[in-house]
Amino acid sequence: MVTVRYWAGARAAAGTAEDRFDVVGEVTLDGLVALVLERHPDDRMARTVAVCSVLVGERPVRSQDPATVIVTPGDVVELLPPFAGG
Repeated sequence: MVTVRYWAGARAAAGTAEDRFDVVGEVTLDGLVALVLERHPDDRMARTVAVCSVLVGERPVRSQDPATVIVTPGDVVELLPPFAGG
């Protein structure tokens, strides 16, 4: 099980604060994002996810190739859209 938490605009696009995905073994971040978009197939979610910062646990991974970022059962992935304000 991998938990994906949505923040701000990602939460609004998903209509929920988090989702849980049953995965068998490791999955790449791009594979997990595909599962997110399968569950929330509207355009708004796809546009939001495309600009999100991503944490796997407490590790920022957005600057890495999502095909090489490994997510394992038990991990929590945070999708954080850009925030306005100071």
